[in-house]
Amino acid sequence: MDNFVEMLKSIGSWAITEGIKVLVGVILLFILFKITNFFTRRFDKLLNRKMIEPTIVRVVVPTTRRVVKFVLVLIFLDYLGIQTASITAAIASAGVAIGLALQGSLSNLAGGIVILVMHPYKVGDYVQCDGYEGTVTDIKLFYTYLKTGDNKVVVMPNGKVSNEHIVNVNQNETRRQDLVFSISYNDDFEKAKQIILDCIKEMDYVLEDPAPFVNINEHASSSINILARFWVPTDKYWDSKWFMLERVKRAFDENNIEIPYPQLDVHSK
Repeated sequence: MDNFVEMLKSIGSWAITEGIKVLVGVILLFILFKITNFFTRRFDKLLNRKMIEPTIVRVVVPTTRRVVKFVLVLIFLDYLGIQTASITAAIASAGVAIGLALQGSLSNLAGGIVILVMHPYKVGDYVQCDGYEGTVTDIKLFYTYLKTGDNKVVVMPNGKVSNEHIVNVNQNETRRQDLVFSISYNDDFEKAKQIILDCIKEMDYVLEDPAPFVNINEHASSSINILARFWVPTDKYWDSKWFMLERVKRAFDENNIEIPYPQLDVHSK
């Protein structure tokens, strides 16, 4: 019975001294976490108002929040009298071991930082890289996510992406369309050129400067190839291609201009 009483006294004594200290520390930590969340949300809104790259915002804000909370936890442990130097040393040692084991991931991390800082592309851009192409749907520190034209998701390691040639298809507002149309040697190429040019002018979004260009591009083995070159807004690139391929075919048929196919004439004695 005496032991039980002594234990209760010890618990009561701890609760009055250390217990209150722990309670105050937990309350303060909770309040500081709430303040951190509040200011990081404000920071997020500030960056968005400043028109900062959305991808950078999605990485910087959560990372800042986590770092601040981690520092607050270390301060809380130090407040309780727990030696944080050993914890910090253990974390550093673990970091070295993890770094050696995850060299590829660290390469991806470095690549992600390069992409976020240099921003060769952003979310929404259509890019070609490492044999893949698609619309960038998300950029994280380790991976870039592409959605292909047939709705597949390609996850690309940032370490590899940052060291590859990247073609950003729609970074600029305009693109040049290059199309080649073939006609027979027996057809009037001047008439064919005018037909192609008229088809181009039917698209009201084609840029007048630089002016559309239509001319003979090649004397092929079984055809005369005519190059049509014109500029359109980037978002109209594919529309203009599909329109021209269909419209020129119809116009050629209406004007009896032949689109030849490869032929081989065999003469025998």
